[in-house]
Amino acid sequence: MTTRPSSAYEELVGRAGAEPAVVGLVLKGSQAHDGMATGHSDHDVYVVLADDAPAPAGLLGRRTPELDVVVVSLAWLRAAGMPGFERYALARARVVLDRLDGEIGRILAAKARLAADEAFEAAGRWLDAYANSLYRSVKNARDGESLAARLDAAESLGFLLEFLFALDRRPRPYNKYVRWELAHHPLPGWDTASLLDAVDRVAATADVSAQRALFARVEAAARRAGHGDVLDDWGEDLLLMRPGG
Repeated sequence: MTTRPSSAYEELVGRAGAEPAVVGLVLKGSQAHDGMATGHSDHDVYVVLADDAPAPAGLLGRRTPELDVVVVSLAWLRAAGMPGFERYALARARVVLDRLDGEIGRILAAKARLAADEAFEAAGRWLDAYANSLYRSVKNARDGESLAARLDAAESLGFLLEFLFALDRRPRPYNKYVRWELAHHPLPGWDTASLLDAVDRVAATADVSAQRALFARVEAAARRAGHGDVLDDWGEDLLLMRPGG
């Protein structure tokens, strides 16, 4: 669904463009993801000021049903989400105004790509967390603890997505944007439809065979990426996670 800009948003863009202290405008959230905005979507905007510049009158942060405005410094924008929850939002944000010859765009682009060492370390942590929740889910299912099995299976999927995106040196999208992200930027080596189907089935049912089949694919990818030691530390417990376990 395509929505037209609200009058409040258009007014903000015009006012910010007239203020010399404003060096950038960044639009994030649903309005920055093609096709994701609905009639309920506000315009979520960062007004970026030159460092040490006071906020111009009339450009203070505010939140209304149409507009969510946060006024930040350029230094804050550089540091935001590195690492952190905000990183994905900024990685897919849209530059509306850039008075710094493309610097705002370069800052956002940097957030979309994890450094190689950062990504490798993060992937190892997320893989171990995924294995832990998967193991607990399968074990709880074996022992007749169906609620615990479903809760652990659902928890494992968040860790799995973190791992898969870290392998590609990308921040994990928020749940709302998982389908959008994979449709527009597929993960190398993964068929988007089959991955989403597997995640959907595990989330809905915690089916043990589905979890094990998915783990088999993840284990192969993890070992190719050099994370075999993380899995080997699980010893014989790996047998419970694998198909036929």
